[in-house]
Parts: sequence; structure tokens; C-alpha cells
Amino acid sequence: MTKKTTKLVEKKYLFTFILITSLFALWGFANDITNPMVAAFQTVMEISATKAAFVQFAFYGGYATMAIPAALFVRKYNYKSGILLGLALYAVGAFMFYPAAYYQEFSFFCISLYVLTFGLAFLETTSNPFIMSLGSSETATRRLNLAQAFNPIGSLMGMFVASHVVLASLQSDSPEVREVGFSNLAEPAKAAIRDHDLMEIRDPYVMLGVVVVIMFLLIAFCVKRSNTNTVQDNKESKFSESLSRLWHNVEYREGVLAQLFYVGAQIMTWTFIIQYADRLGIDKSTAQMYNIFAMGMFLCGRFISTFLMKYVNSKQLLMIFAILAMIANAGTILIDGMAGLYCLIATSLFMSLMFPTIYGIALSNVGEDTTLGAAFLVMAIVGGALLPVMQGMIIDLGTVAWLPAVNASFILPFICFVVIAIYGYRTWKGLAA
Repeated sequence: MTKKTTKLVEKKYLFTFILITSLFALWGFANDITNPMVAAFQTVMEISATKAAFVQFAFYGGYATMAIPAALFVRKYNYKSGILLGLALYAVGAFMFYPAAYYQEFSFFCISLYVLTFGLAFLETTSNPFIMSLGSSETATRRLNLAQAFNPIGSLMGMFVASHVVLASLQSDSPEVREVGFSNLAEPAKAAIRDHDLMEIRDPYVMLGVVVVIMFLLIAFCVKRSNTNTVQDNKESKFSESLSRLWHNVEYREGVLAQLFYVGAQIMTWTFIIQYADRLGIDKSTAQMYNIFAMGMFLCGRFISTFLMKYVNSKQLLMIFAILAMIANAGTILIDGMAGLYCLIATSLFMSLMFPTIYGIALSNVGEDTTLGAAFLVMAIVGGALLPVMQGMIIDLGTVAWLPAVNASFILPFICFVVIAIYGYRTWKGLAA
């Protein structure tokens, strides 16, 4: 008798799966239109790389602040309510860019991003376990990898808008201004350019807020509540009891740590590719095109790894990809010139499967504590807030030993990939079970 094949997505969940998967693209757009803004703010606001990296501190700090409240909210209500609240906060943060540009305060932009990521924390805390619950547990990790494959599609769109709409329009990065140096211009000229450039940064976020409102209405009226009442947690279970069970689950606990280092590596790789290219004499708009190539490789890697998981253990594959990322990252550090930049781009191919695979492995045996477990994995995104600031500090040094500081700064992502490789190995061998 032929063994029945378990469907990746059952027909009864297909529409819900498609609609929720679109949210992965929506927060991917926000992530990757924001990354190049670090370099843009550094120039137009005349601040250091360290201070500019506080864009990422604010963006990913919002995840750390709101992940646990999001999980508790979903435990009390349901997935649909969590998603709707997340979209509402997302829209508010995006619309806050309008007054931020008017007042020209860097801190106001950071606060806007902080609020925006309150919404993203709700969306990620809710959407990831929701996708895993839409079908058999046997295919949950593959299903999440498939949904996550649409995240870089949104990221590519965000990068494209950043490159062709925002960075290409910045007067502070025009050839004429680059030749003189923005900081060397007279104050009236700088003020006029700053007015123009902050409006260019503002407009995509305001438009994004409109799109988010449309998604809010679609989910509010089109997703059946019966498909969202699938939170696996025992709602009677006390927070402290759930926390204790999660802490004593070594595979989960180490997964949170691995996720923290992964997100830090991802954000550092995509944020400072512009500074890496800038040292080679490449303008910001062109440098962002290299980031788009990297994201294209990341997207291909998502689909390739989802296919490979049919034949290779996901934990073993995680270890292999992390080792390959280490090799590419070593080239970024040690090779000076375009070859080093190409190694940096190639790193994205090997990062592709890491987030959803770590997520799936860590949550595979948490049972009734799924939603709270998901919250800590989303909270681990704080790695994207802390590590880029540290990398910015290294870049501000100018040189480190015999290496340009921007090259040397990529030792931080290298260390992150070492941690991930160890986690993949330990879980593959059952040492963390």
C-alpha cells in the first residue's frame, strides 16, 4: 500500500496561508528599506557611524520591548487579534515619519521606527507559529521555510525603493556634493539639501503606512476567526511555569541564543555593505544595488534550502550553511577590494535558511508553550539592535591592525556564524535534546 504523502499546506488552510504569508513580505520591506537609511542619516544628519547605527538599535529594540507583551496578548485572545494590533502599530510608526521629517530630529526618526517595530514584533510573534500550526507538525519547519521565502521578496522591494527612490534622489550623495564633502558646504546649502533629503526618506514610509492599513482591512474582513483560534498554549498555564519549562529545554534555550547571533549577523551584513562599498569609492545608490544582488541570492537560498530539506536533515543543513557563511565572511575580512565585496554578497546565500530553521528547531518540542516560546525567539531579534552599534564603533576606528576598520568589523558576523554552526551540530547530534 502506498504511503500517503503529508501535504505541506492543506486546502482548507490555503487562503489563510497565502494571506498571512504576504505579511512576511510586508515586514521584509520595512527591514530592508531601513538598513540603508543608516548610511543616509550618517551623511545628511552629520553624525558618526556609531550614532547612525542607533537606527538599528531603535528598529530592533522595538522587537525586544514588545515580543513578550505580544505573546501574552495572543495567549489571551487569538492569532487574528494579534495580527490586527500589529498592523495598527506598524501603520502608526510609519505615519510618524511625516512629523519626524518636519522637525528634522534624528531621535524622532528613531522613535518612529521604535513604534513601527512594536507592530512588527506582534506580527512576527504571531505569524511564525500561526504558519507552523496550519497543518501537520511533520511539515511545520518546511512550511515555515516556504512562508519565510516570501520575506526576502519584500526585502528586495524595500531595497529597490531604497536604491532607486531614496538613495538615488539624495542630494547629499550627488557626485558634486561627494567631491566637496557635505560637511564642507555652507550652512544655507546644507539646510536646503537636508530639507530635500529628509522628505525623500519620509515619503516611502508614509506610503508604506497606507499599504499596511489596506492589509489591516483585508485580514479584518477576509480571514475567518475559526482559522485563528489555534494557539497551542495551555492558557491556564502560569507564565512562570511556561518560562521554567522553556528554560529547561536546552534545544530551545540554545536556539534563542543562536537566533540572537543570527539576526545580528544578518543586520550587520546588510547594513554595512554600503560602508564597505563606500571605502572602495562606490556611491550609496550603486552600493545598494550590491545589497539587492545579495538579497537575490538570499531569496534563491530560501527556495533551495526548502527543497534540500526533503533529503537532508534541517539541523545538519544549518551547520553546513553556517560553515560556508564563515568561509565567505573570512574572505570579506581578509580580501581587500571588489573580491572582498563579492564574498560579502555571497554570505547572504548561506544565511538564507538560518532564521526559519533555527526557529523551527527551537520550537519543535515546546508543546503547550509555543506562543511564549515564539516570543523569546522574536525577542532574540534584539541582536540586530546591539551588534550593529558595536560594528559601527569598530568602523569609526579607521584602521584595525593592518586591516581597514570596515573589513575588520566583519569579525563580529564571523563569530555569530560560529555560534550558529555549533548549534546546528549540537542539535543534529542530539547533544542539546
